[in-house]
Amino acid sequence: MEFLKKHLAWLTDQGLCLFVSFLTGVRPKAAGSLAFNPEKKVYYANHGSHGDFVLVWISLPRRWRMRVRPVAGADYWLTNRLKRFIIRRVFNALLIPRAGGNPQAVTEQMTEALQNGDSLIIFPEGTRNTDDDVVLLPFKSGIYHLAAANPDVCFVPMWIN
Repeated sequence: MEFLKKHLAWLTDQGLCLFVSFLTGVRPKAAGSLAFNPEKKVYYANHGSHGDFVLVWISLPRRWRMRVRPVAGADYWLTNRLKRFIIRRVFNALLIPRAGGNPQAVTEQMTEALQNGDSLIIFPEGTRNTDDDVVLLPFKSGIYHLAAANPDVCFVPMWIN
């Protein structure tokens, strides 16, 4: 059963990447054009939809995706079996409780992932900006605390348009 889930996750990843690339034109960058390795980076971007992390995900070289984990709200992604499968098995997301009331625990959770060699995709606005104006919402303080706790980590800004 585990073998089947692993292959289904791989097929889902490939299908999503092809589909999103077809719709948006986003393609992976060559590994040489980004900093030297996929480990211990935080990719952060503006946030307009639930699909934003997929755009960041597919813009990275395919072999890097195994080390990159989107940070996502557990309350949204754990609501049904399909979402759980996609977020856990396809994207290996770091799920956080958004209503937990303990932002320090969330920073510690992200720091642990980074210290284990993973990279993260985060959206420091904290929520989706559904405004028609192309403007960033104010960043939540979590990105500052994450950077302060991880001075050896490279923070990579991205813009989704």
